[in-house]
Amino acid sequence: MNISRGSRMTLVLAGFLAPLMPGLAFGNEAAQSVFSGGFAWEVSAPLIGPASGTEDFYYSIKDPSAVYYNSVWHLFCTVRGQKRPHQIEYLTFPDWDHSAQAVRRFLQITDGYYCAPQIFYFAPQQTWYLIYQTSDPARKPELQPAFSTTKTLDDPLSWSPPVMLYDTNPPPVDMWIDFWVIGDEDKMYLFFTSLNGKMWRAETRLEDFPHGWSQPVLALEADIFEAGHIYRIQGEELYLAVIEAQRGSRRYYKAYTADRLDGKWLPLADTYEKPFASPANVKDSGLHWADSISHGEILRAGYDHRLMIDPGNLVFLFQGVLDQEMAGKKYGEIPWRLGLLTPVQPSF
Repeated sequence: MNISRGSRMTLVLAGFLAPLMPGLAFGNEAAQSVFSGGFAWEVSAPLIGPASGTEDFYYSIKDPSAVYYNSVWHLFCTVRGQKRPHQIEYLTFPDWDHSAQAVRRFLQITDGYYCAPQIFYFAPQQTWYLIYQTSDPARKPELQPAFSTTKTLDDPLSWSPPVMLYDTNPPPVDMWIDFWVIGDEDKMYLFFTSLNGKMWRAETRLEDFPHGWSQPVLALEADIFEAGHIYRIQGEELYLAVIEAQRGSRRYYKAYTADRLDGKWLPLADTYEKPFASPANVKDSGLHWADSISHGEILRAGYDHRLMIDPGNLVFLFQGVLDQEMAGKKYGEIPWRLGLLTPVQPSF
């Protein structure tokens, strides 16, 4: 599977948009799946596994978030280790065919808990933002949404220390996880899930970001679990939300659409049999390695805060694992690895 971007990519810097993968012409069939919900995928081999090192034993690499900038992929992930259970790793590589040989470095933004990153460029401030979850034992819940910033994306030592998105816990939140930020022309929106079938939304004015968040309101209630990620469909007044769900011990992804970020989310592909991505619509390209399709991100058509995706070039970066690799393990010891889903003609 050749997923190289290399010198063939031309960034439209004024709009922070670019053709996602000119080497893969998925065409109208892939684009139509965004509107019909008829998704079908082929899974790559596992591309990136957990780091090996002398300082710690690493169980997994997970929760990926990636942008393509200055002819390089910049990938941020959670790494689960034996000594340090949560930290964020930064990887760079020219194309996905060479991702296993990535340069790998840990961020040094805190000595404590931090994980589940999201990366984007906030154009009004000409600043890179990393959204993630950290912890504050003085707060309830202890897990909190935070951000760090840099002007230099490729310098992992340049990120600022964590700053909480909220000064105090907003009502009615007593559980939140997997924070996700996206903007339109006027506002920035924060989405998160609460592990009970609910996705929540808060907002702030573009000029007040990253502060000034409203009290969260319920955005969606359905058979969903965590890792809700929202994108603007390029060329359309339409947003796509992909949200992780559970079936037994397996994880898979559902999809919903809305015509605005504060609008009503309608089901697009919201069952295990007709999902965004599950074993029901994913075929192997080689040796089978993923029964669960978990915490993933659609590779974007740009890198700014609008989170644009090209419906004709959908590629889904995800963490996967086999059922037998999960069996009997604590969640932090599950050996998640990263791979890609690319569109195919439906045959299911």
